[in-house]
Order: sequence, then structure tokens, then C-alpha cells
Amino acid sequence: MDLFTLNMENQLKKNAPLADRMRPSTIEEFVGQKHILGEGKFLDRAIKADRITSMIFYGPPGTGKTTLAMIIANSTNMKFEKLSAVTSGVKDIREVIHRAEEGLKLYNKRTILFIDEIHRFNKAQQDALLPFVERGIIILIGATTENPYFEVNKALLSRMMVIPLKPLGKKDIYDIILNALKDEDRGLGKYKVNISDEAIDYLITISDGDGRIALNSLEIAVLSTPRDNEGIINIDLDTIKECILVKSAKYDKSGDEHYDTISAFIKSMRGSDPDATLYWLAKMINAGEDPKFIARRIIICASEDVGNADPQALMVAVAAFNAVDVIGMPEGRIVLAQAAVYVACAPKSNASYMGINKALEDIRNKPIGKVPGHLKDASYKGAASFGHGKGYKYPHDYKNAYVKQQYLPDEYLDAKYYCPTNNGYEKIIKERLSKLFDKED
Repeated sequence: MDLFTLNMENQLKKNAPLADRMRPSTIEEFVGQKHILGEGKFLDRAIKADRITSMIFYGPPGTGKTTLAMIIANSTNMKFEKLSAVTSGVKDIREVIHRAEEGLKLYNKRTILFIDEIHRFNKAQQDALLPFVERGIIILIGATTENPYFEVNKALLSRMMVIPLKPLGKKDIYDIILNALKDEDRGLGKYKVNISDEAIDYLITISDGDGRIALNSLEIAVLSTPRDNEGIINIDLDTIKECILVKSAKYDKSGDEHYDTISAFIKSMRGSDPDATLYWLAKMINAGEDPKFIARRIIICASEDVGNADPQALMVAVAAFNAVDVIGMPEGRIVLAQAAVYVACAPKSNASYMGINKALEDIRNKPIGKVPGHLKDASYKGAASFGHGKGYKYPHDYKNAYVKQQYLPDEYLDAKYYCPTNNGYEKIIKERLSKLFDKED
């Protein structure tokens, strides 16, 4: 490294954000993730024994994915290489592989390759890694905020361990803030900072489990607040509110959070909880989710989970879809809220949903039944000669527009698919069917 490059590196290190300067370098300094790093847990054992295998750290931003990779690098006798999926391509991968092979040949040393944001690698780039991971030329460690089961090739994923990282807890964020305020070399210890409990509580809450947001917001507050006459930097609740980094819902319309949120929304409607329904709806609207996507899910829930317990729910849901399509957003949020709350508060029955599933299972797994002769089409010339329609009874010719006759194939005479519940309007349906069937007896 020449003198100018060294000077640049020193300047970058000196002016790095607080979150980078406070990055732990050992397991002992690391805060959080006790489910994998606690005494005797998997990663703790693997690092201490220097038995690292290929793995993917999967979790929200600011939870320590890159930091863990750096700790492993500091704790192992292996060579360490780092690539970013944002800026690297197949050429960069090949260069790393070449160095890894040379390390094995000349020094009998294996190489850890850390790839940040590995989900951004396309299929060709991921395929380029596969044979070298399989042969053990490199130990691959990836970091991603996206669900690797969606974003990483199955062949590559099958050769790696997926290690989930959780959002940092409130106590974790508190410890991180306290360490930064005390550390005089890397942190803010050289400043005389007096921060109120309310400000710390707010910072912990608004960081939402993201240590990077907490530290960098704290640094802005300290550096932008003038000292008082005694040289003390006083940070109260209003100060920290002005300095907090913008908090946005963690939501990627094509990723894991998207599916988790829509799942919570649907399950809240199914569970008859209008408050939870509106919360998840608000999260999706705030994140810019396609309103027609939301409306389609309301329609599905109205049919699958409400069904004939309240047939009006499906009409409300379809009307909401059409209304949103016409008026758009932001007014569409009102329509979506009305429809979602209606579905959430409606009586529930999945009898139709279960019935079609059971019928489909029979169709797919059992011999297909033949259409009874009296139900076959008799509208074309010559149909009568085949016996089509013979013996068919037209229900409207009978009292209450009902007459007993066979509608199922001979092979399925005892099949029962629709079992109405006692919920809402479906109770009326059940009573009507019971009366009709009782008359048959």
C-alpha cells in the first residue's frame, strides 16, 4: 500500500460513521443474537473450534451480519476475502477463487469468502460459486436481508447453513448506546454528553431493533448540539427526535417482509380482529404496496374464510377492488379499510373452501366418475338415441323447486363435500338443506 492510499484509508477510518467505528471485533464485544452466539451455541462453538462451514446470515439491517463475518475473519487461521454483490461480478469471483486455490496449493490454507448482500447476485454469478463451495476450495459466508429460500439457488443453498439473525432487543440497543457513550477511542466518550432517559427510550424504540440507526442517530445528535457554558452536550427528547434517521417500515414488495405482512393481514381478517387488520393494512399502504394486490387478497379472504356465513362480504370485497381501480390512492385507503374491516367482523365459514378442496382431491386421486345418463346434454339432435337426459326431473316442476334425484356419479354416491356450519347466514342454508334431505327420508 502506497503512502497516498494509506492516508486515504486513515481518513476514511477517522471519518467513518459511529456505527462503523463501534463495530465489535470479538465475540465478547458482540451484542445480541444469543440464540446462536450464547455460550455453547452453534456459532460460538464453531468459531472457537475454528470449524467454520459455509453459511448465510439472514436478518434485518443493523443486526450484525457483516460484523459476525468480520469476527470470524479475526478468529480463524484461514485467509479472508470479501466481495459486495452490488459491485462485484463473475470476474471478481474468479480472481478470488484463483487466490484461494493458490493458498491451498502453496500454504495449505483455506479461504473464507464473505459476500455482502448475496441475494443481489444473479443465477450465473451464484452458479459460478457452486463447484468451489462443493469442493471446499472456499468457505462461503453470505449476508442478506432477503429470505435466502427465495433469493439463493437451491443447489447453492443446500450446501450452506442458513443462520437467522433477529432484530436486536431493547436491552441490546441500550447496551450498544451506553458503550458508544463511554468509549473514548472509537465512540463518543471524549464528549461530555448528558442524555435524558426519555431520549434514550425514544431512540431505542424508533431504531426498531437496528443498531446502526441507533448509533448513527445518536452521533448526529451529539455532533449537532452546541455545548452549554460548562462544555456539556445536553440531549433531550426533542433533540433526539430532530436527529433521528428516517424510520420506514421494513418492507420489500418482492421479499420476505412482503409475504409475512400480507400473511398477518389475512390471518387478522380470518381471526376477526379489525384492529390488527387495520394495522397491517396501514403498514402495506405506507410501504407503497399495490392497492389492487391488497384488494385481491380481501376478495380471497371474503370467499375462503367468510364464505356463505355472510355472502355480502364477497360483494363488498369485489366492489372495493373496482372502487380502488377507479379512484386510486390515497382515497382508495378508505375503501380498502371498509372492506377489510367488514370481512374481519363478518361471521366465518370455510365450508365452501374445504368442500372444493376435498372434491379436487377426489378428482385428482381417484377414478373420474361418469356423468349419469339423465344429467347428460340432451340439447343436440340425436342425443335421445343415446339415452341422454332420459329420466331427468326438472326441479321447477316440483314443490319448492326441489325433487330428489341422483346428481353425483355412481362411484361417489356417498360423497359429502359441503358441510355448512351454524355461523351467520350459513345456518339458514344448513337448515334448508336439512329439511330437504329429511323429506327424502
